[in-house]
Amino acid sequence: MLRSFLSCAGVLFFLLAGPAWSAGSCERLVATGNPEYPPYLWRNPDNPAQLMGANAELLKRIGRALDIEVDVIYTGSWARAQDEARSGRVDMLAGAFVTQARVEYMDYVHPPFLHTDSVVWVRRGQELFYAGRQDLQGLKGGTLVNNSFGEDFDRYAQQHLSIEVVPSIAQAMRKLLLGRTDYVLYEQYPGTAIAQSLGFAEELDVLQPAISSEGLHFTLSHNSACNTARLRGQLARSVMELRASGVAERVLQDSLALWQSQQVQQDSLLLE
Repeated sequence: MLRSFLSCAGVLFFLLAGPAWSAGSCERLVATGNPEYPPYLWRNPDNPAQLMGANAELLKRIGRALDIEVDVIYTGSWARAQDEARSGRVDMLAGAFVTQARVEYMDYVHPPFLHTDSVVWVRRGQELFYAGRQDLQGLKGGTLVNNSFGEDFDRYAQQHLSIEVVPSIAQAMRKLLLGRTDYVLYEQYPGTAIAQSLGFAEELDVLQPAISSEGLHFTLSHNSACNTARLRGQLARSVMELRASGVAERVLQDSLALWQSQQVQQDSLLLE
């Protein structure tokens, strides 16, 4: 209970403290993101007030190169994280797809630092013909609240599909396995990682082709005092350098290995 209290207190401190900003220069950036997004982002088991993963590591590397302190904190669900960016209580989202709704309250750093495929998850052995998104019509789907699969697919889903949104992807997967939904939409890497951690990996299958392949961007809140043309330019240049050097992909693979090793450690502790 004490650890939980300290974690909440740490999050509150970061939110109240806000970014350090003076004379038009930003010395500290506070970022958040989707906490159910391994290997891109997840809560640090040793410090649950912080997020770790490929997105956090890449953003911190950029911060060190620019001599800016970067904190990537846990603020709650993905929906809550987006609310924090909208309000300006945090400066950045550490990874988001481009959507029309989000560009109304955030500036996107271009180019994207990574790309990710979103796929259809089904129960293993389930008889479901699928050759493309049109085959999902008439079925009941599930996904994470406030999640996006890119502007094009989001528009198609709103017009043609029946998709229930829930607070966590773990809940969506459980409902799928209970037969309450016919499929779940989520990114392939994070979905695989979460299914493994829940012990569902042998009970779920991924259907191809992917419903979308979107770029992950760092974003700056319109209400962040750190959001300047100068900083956006510095971030863009740093992202291009990380991509060109291959560092972004290497960090992603390292983060996947780290997530998997943490799961093994947690499983061994449960068996003791």
